[in-house]
Amino acid sequence: MAKFDLKEFLATSTQKDRGQGLFELERDRVLEVNLNGEIWTKTGSMIAYLGGIKFEREGILQQGVSNLLKKVVSGEGTKLTKASGRGVLYLADSGKKITILQLNNESIFVNANDVLAFETSLQFDIKMLRKVAAMMSGGLFNAKFTGSGMLAITSHYDPLTLPVTSQLPVYTDPNATIAWSGNLTPNFKTDVSLKTFLGRGSGESLQMEFRGEGFVVVQPYEEVFMQH
Repeated sequence: MAKFDLKEFLATSTQKDRGQGLFELERDRVLEVNLNGEIWTKTGSMIAYLGGIKFEREGILQQGVSNLLKKVVSGEGTKLTKASGRGVLYLADSGKKITILQLNNESIFVNANDVLAFETSLQFDIKMLRKVAAMMSGGLFNAKFTGSGMLAITSHYDPLTLPVTSQLPVYTDPNATIAWSGNLTPNFKTDVSLKTFLGRGSGESLQMEFRGEGFVVVQPYEEVFMQH
């Protein structure tokens, strides 16, 4: 365990303004938001803030969002809070590593639980992967982001991006899959022998199959929320 005298500790741990804009990585696992307006954040992710910032947990239900999204906000997917005002906001999620993405008229799917924050300029919709629902709920809900703006996502440890081509499909564990390009639609492949052998759903018996041209992002961790 590292030991510091007080001056060394303050010099090492004090916040630093890196001048990177709206979203800055203050640490690998702490997101700094230089807020002047409003953004969406994952409910419960605020660890500190400076300035005049307000938080609205239920504002999302007033945006004409579908009933499915209301269901997600009520507890089955990620819960979102709108932060508005002017100040500096610090976000984190269970010590997970944070990646900042800049979308430029692009689209991406992200596991709903791995969404940390995003600009209100991005359009988003919640999708439910119904075919996986009977076996596991990890990765059941996903958010599709479209447009231009910044998006911060989280992962356990360093994410790995795999290219998907028409000649070489990619198969992933649903519990380890955190994102994929917006033009891809995953199919689900079930290994009946493994399912029978294990007696329960798992990443080995149920696999996500990606075909086409794009990418898929996985993490070196199986994040299981509930398994039937």
